[in-house]
Amino acid sequence: MLKKVVQIAFLFIGGTLGVLFLPHLFTLFSFTSNPFVNNPYVSAILGAAILFLLSLFLTEPIVNFVKWLEERLLKAPIFDLLFGTIGLMVGLSVAFLVSFGLGSVEIPIITAITSVLPILLSVLLGYLGFQVGFKKREEFIHAVQATKNSGAKKKESEEAATQTTSKLHKILDTSVIIDGRIADITATGFLEGILVVPQFVLTELQHIADSSDTLKRTKGRRGLDVLKRMQTDDGPNILITDEDFADVPEVDLKLVRLAKKMGGLVVTNDFNLNKVADLHGVSVLNINDLANAVKPVVIPGEDMHVIVIKDGKEHNQGVAYLDDGTMIVVEDGKFHIGNAIDVVVTSVLQTSAGRMIFAKPKNGKSVKMN
Repeated sequence: MLKKVVQIAFLFIGGTLGVLFLPHLFTLFSFTSNPFVNNPYVSAILGAAILFLLSLFLTEPIVNFVKWLEERLLKAPIFDLLFGTIGLMVGLSVAFLVSFGLGSVEIPIITAITSVLPILLSVLLGYLGFQVGFKKREEFIHAVQATKNSGAKKKESEEAATQTTSKLHKILDTSVIIDGRIADITATGFLEGILVVPQFVLTELQHIADSSDTLKRTKGRRGLDVLKRMQTDDGPNILITDEDFADVPEVDLKLVRLAKKMGGLVVTNDFNLNKVADLHGVSVLNINDLANAVKPVVIPGEDMHVIVIKDGKEHNQGVAYLDDGTMIVVEDGKFHIGNAIDVVVTSVLQTSAGRMIFAKPKNGKSVKMN
């Protein structure tokens, strides 16, 4: 099949060359007087016949060369061909532009060679472009990969920055507002970002403040005072949001839903809300955990001086408290109620609900308070 294609190509090329050049050849041999010879069809047939005779000798080498070239191209890696072709196209484009520019210059010497120059430039620059594209392919690939990785890293950093910004929204629940320690924490600068107070939390605070129970009413008013103090003090911004979830009656679940929607965290000291938020995959900042983390470390074997103030739950136990409110369960402390005694720490229990210290009297001695 390829052999026939080459022979047919020789016929067409021969016919074309015969029409272009044989009339000039006939002029040299004074054949122009014969109308049969001047016929273009005759020139085409003669040119085709001449090239067909040459094809009998040239077809086989050309076919072998094409097959060899095809085999090399099929074995070459795709990137080698791609970058080589790109380089070839760039080289030919430069050759065309240079030839076009020189062709517009009317200088006799340049005009004389403009007919040959485009061919030379196309061959030379095409070859150089192919070689540069082929041999520099690795550098091109690395450059593209570096650009791609740079874009991916930039996108990741932007996503991380967006996520960090969203994490700065910290949603306060009712218990942490009533507790009041959140105001002291924000005043020290340890809590950054935007503090979000949902309207449904304010409504719950108002209901507590309007309660007929004196203790609840005091807690509710304390919570409102804490919010007012946080708004006036220098610290994180307080955002009051009207976002609500009418289909959810419980305030705790509303807080979890709001945290998911805003991509923020819940700030609380409610142990149960802490667990519910963990189950829903919502991050929590527990004020009790923070308070326990900054309490002085107590290790078993350490001596302490405490005042036993009441009975414990178990037999003969007594209960004492440190200044920060940490409960100390004293073994056989029932016999020392109202007394200041020296105790030895036996163990420490740390939970999100608080910290408990277990101790026993030192040498069984007690000191009466005056």
